[in-house]
Amino acid sequence: MASGSEAPTTGEYIQHHLQNLTFGKHPDGHWGFAHGAEEAAAMGFWAVHVDTLFWSLLLGFGFFFMFRNVAKKANSGVPTRFQAMIESIVEFVDSSVRDSFHGTSKLIAPLALTLFVWIFFMNFMDLIPVDWLPWAASTAGVEYQKVVPTTDVNATMGMAITVFILILVYSIRFKGVGGFLSELVFNPLNPRELGMPKVVWPFVMAFNFILEIVSLLAKPVSLGLRLFGNLYAGELIFILIALIFTAGAGLFASGLSSVFGEHIPAWFWIVATGSVFATLWLNLKGQLSTKRTLWLLMIEMLLVGGLAFLGGQLMHFGWAAFHLLVITLQAFIFMMLTIVYLSMATEHH
Repeated sequence: MASGSEAPTTGEYIQHHLQNLTFGKHPDGHWGFAHGAEEAAAMGFWAVHVDTLFWSLLLGFGFFFMFRNVAKKANSGVPTRFQAMIESIVEFVDSSVRDSFHGTSKLIAPLALTLFVWIFFMNFMDLIPVDWLPWAASTAGVEYQKVVPTTDVNATMGMAITVFILILVYSIRFKGVGGFLSELVFNPLNPRELGMPKVVWPFVMAFNFILEIVSLLAKPVSLGLRLFGNLYAGELIFILIALIFTAGAGLFASGLSSVFGEHIPAWFWIVATGSVFATLWLNLKGQLSTKRTLWLLMIEMLLVGGLAFLGGQLMHFGWAAFHLLVITLQAFIFMMLTIVYLSMATEHH
């Protein structure tokens, strides 16, 4: 963000939130973190996005230990709600694999489950308010923090390339090297079956090869870019909503700084947060009706940040509710396309 006490401009705010924490070799030869997009670009291809790796691994291990813990504690009696939810996810993925994969492999179901849940977890990070984790990171001395791994094309293309390698492995395993190569040159136009003269076979085979290679390479590209594009666009909309509305309108018009000065005291945020949680707690205890709870929450948000802040929160909630469908759908699409592509790799054409 902007240094010192100066508020960042619109461009600086957006650029800061879209910048990864990048580590690599600087042009002068020393290794370190990049301080801006220009330094990150100068590091070249081998620069590492540390925040993408950190959150991907953290969410991956979280998925592993969560499902492992449920599997160890599973019993044939009455399951807990959490166990029932996990079991429903496993059954959903298993039925999807059975319906779409027509070969025989012990890898497909675990792979599909891992992709679906892991990508969903990474996508779900998009629902965390855009300023929270970057602010916490900057407080700890970390300049940049991009917390949604699937908004980084390196992460999505990395998963897509891994799936592509599996497609090649399954194609060669089930068809053999000769069978795989023959599919590349004898589809979609088979000169033998069409009765073409042998003199034109090389030209037809070359034409088939070009078409099949383009089709083959389009699979990882479509997988990676589809996921990246949808999540990147969703993240950008959250940033724009935050940019427009987080300034607030104060008690009536001019912002909280007009009441407290340049620095808003910590006790104000403690009281504001406590009042919101108290309202929600009273509703959960049945001591406050839902209608009164909603009115109180709207009044509290209005007092905290004004009309613009209240409008921003409502817009955030509306987009988050829609985006919840997007992040689930994108995880499902990536999983299903992986299953379908691997199923196609096992079938003879």
